[in-house]
Amino acid sequence: MRKKLSHAALVLVAVAGLAACTQGGGTTPSPGPSSTSGSPAPASTGPGPSSSATTPPDTETTAPAPSPSAAPVTSGPGPGNAELAIMVKPSETGAASNFTLVCQNGVAAAESQHPGAATACTALKNNAALLSPVPRAKDQACTQQYGGPQQATVTGVVDGTPVEAGFSLRDGCEIAAWNAARDVLGSTGGAV
Repeated sequence: MRKKLSHAALVLVAVAGLAACTQGGGTTPSPGPSSTSGSPAPASTGPGPSSSATTPPDTETTAPAPSPSAAPVTSGPGPGNAELAIMVKPSETGAASNFTLVCQNGVAAAESQHPGAATACTALKNNAALLSPVPRAKDQACTQQYGGPQQATVTGVVDGTPVEAGFSLRDGCEIAAWNAARDVLGSTGGAV
């Protein structure tokens, strides 16, 4: 007898839990009188606006949620705080020049090992998005000119936003990005 009551209680708890999880508070819509296909008619929500005019709170959407860490960097002035590692290679086989750049409120910190730290920090303060260029559109035309074999990589953080940028001189668009960042790339970065 006790086993049957325990089983019945367990079934009631499970049904009550499922009812609490279903839309409409657990009420099951009953087929309407004009329903011939056997599909249930929409449940009545009582007086007030129809539930079909609004999206129920537990309706799945197809739009992805924004990533909390992918806050876009806006161009223009920023706080001017940066911690960067910069590597510039004169050619594929050439020895790389490595710099560190630390800026606090647009001013170069003493631990910076950058040849033009003050100028680089000012450039980053004036344009926080300097090292986060917008990806090139697939249909964007770039001049087919070669600016040289130089390559540069910049990694770190600018105004709280992670930065990982690569620069080269393979075409007109990349040359323009290099020239925009030349103060940060340092004197060996070479302006074209």
